[in-house]
Amino acid sequence: MLIPLLKLELLKRMRSSSFTRSLAIGVVVFIIGFFLLTYLFLFGLVLNRLVKEVLGVPNAVHFINSCLLYFFMLELIYRYFIQQLPVFSLENFLHLPLSKSKIIHFLLGSSFISPLNIISLLIFGPFAAVEIQQAYGSFAAITWLVAVVLTSWSIHWFILWFKQRFEDSLIGTLSVFTALLLGIGFSYSGFFDLGAFFEPVFTFSLESPVPIILLLTVLILSYFLCFAYYRQNAYLEDLSEGDYLQFANRDLGFLSKFGLAGEIANLEWKLIIRHKKSRTYLTLCLVFLLYGLIFYNNPAYQTDTGFSNVFIFVGTFITGIFMTQYGQLFLSWNSPAFDFYVHQRNGLRALVRGKYLLFMGISLMCFVLSLPYAYFGWHILLIHTATFLFNMGITMHLVIFLALWKPKPMDLNKGSVFNYEGMGLSQFLIIIPLLAAPYAVFLPFSYWFNDYAGLVALGATGAFGLIVFPRISSLMAEKVIEMKYEIASAFRQEL
Repeated sequence: MLIPLLKLELLKRMRSSSFTRSLAIGVVVFIIGFFLLTYLFLFGLVLNRLVKEVLGVPNAVHFINSCLLYFFMLELIYRYFIQQLPVFSLENFLHLPLSKSKIIHFLLGSSFISPLNIISLLIFGPFAAVEIQQAYGSFAAITWLVAVVLTSWSIHWFILWFKQRFEDSLIGTLSVFTALLLGIGFSYSGFFDLGAFFEPVFTFSLESPVPIILLLTVLILSYFLCFAYYRQNAYLEDLSEGDYLQFANRDLGFLSKFGLAGEIANLEWKLIIRHKKSRTYLTLCLVFLLYGLIFYNNPAYQTDTGFSNVFIFVGTFITGIFMTQYGQLFLSWNSPAFDFYVHQRNGLRALVRGKYLLFMGISLMCFVLSLPYAYFGWHILLIHTATFLFNMGITMHLVIFLALWKPKPMDLNKGSVFNYEGMGLSQFLIIIPLLAAPYAVFLPFSYWFNDYAGLVALGATGAFGLIVFPRISSLMAEKVIEMKYEIASAFRQEL
């Protein structure tokens, strides 16, 4: 049965109307991925020297063993956002006269063919060959490396189960990230070192194959946990209606106070929480709120007077990340129903204003959630206030204006993070206003006067943009109305 299923998967991809475009994008992604994996392999080759010479740690093996837990925590995070679920492929096979168990085994097995599953081997394989083999022998190097790889592969199956079981549950997602943050926070504060607690497990693998047997058991159990859940829930009605039933009534009632634009914003919110790609952007928005922890307490960015110019980017990024990420596909999110808005009275104008409401509301939420950064100094609060005003008054209009340049259609039911439908040159160029516009205002005043004068200029510019906001937003709406036939024609192209 394996060969027919592989043949069907190949024919599906080759017969797709977007096969040529997907092939071109695939080649580019393959080249980028090849270089990234090569860099990881080179990093693994010099890992022992980095530990000994740069960090000054004499026992590199003990140090790596105590840090492996944090690597696996990081792996949990990037697998959560990157690793794809085989659910949509499952819909294509359930109606066929095939054993459901065999179909699920095939789909789970195909999901295992991923560059993510060789990252641990590329990083720690050279380390085992260079460092562990010389210090403990070949047998120890093999058993240690196998223990690390089995742990990584167990995470693969755990994430497949977790994303399918809890991805639509905010509580489930927050519980995992809370556990990760608490573990890192305890270790950083010296209250409890989780890495040192799990270090004996990998140290023991240098002496005995027992950890391999235990980790292999964990791998098998995690696979069958994933298999059992998919087997139990593999029904077409569950796959096609589950999201709709779960999120049907989750609206933001207060938006109705803003008239038709508020109703459109409410519909846009439902779109976000019902589809994985848009919901991923919302989740990333919450994760990137922690971005400031990398910079605000870092001695490398501390100055005797004023503050580091890098903080302007950090504040802009934290308070405007959703507006930039979600806004780069400004109308592509609505491409399947764009003709509906075209033929409604004031439909496009309400659509644009509704998106403005949503951008401002979520950005305001990000600003409020970032207020605890005042712990690092009141100047951080001033930075976030100034950058928030600038994002609302200036950057938001720049993002929307660029997003109107040749928007492309997008299927909301496909992929999540690394799905490039709807992406064009302008979508990649949107990062320019996020980087350049705030500094174009801040740097001259910071140079002529001081950093706080630059903040005043940044906030004042944003405040002026908010004063003239009705006029600028009307111009953006008129721009969409002017281009409606061109945009609608582009959206009618087959994906």
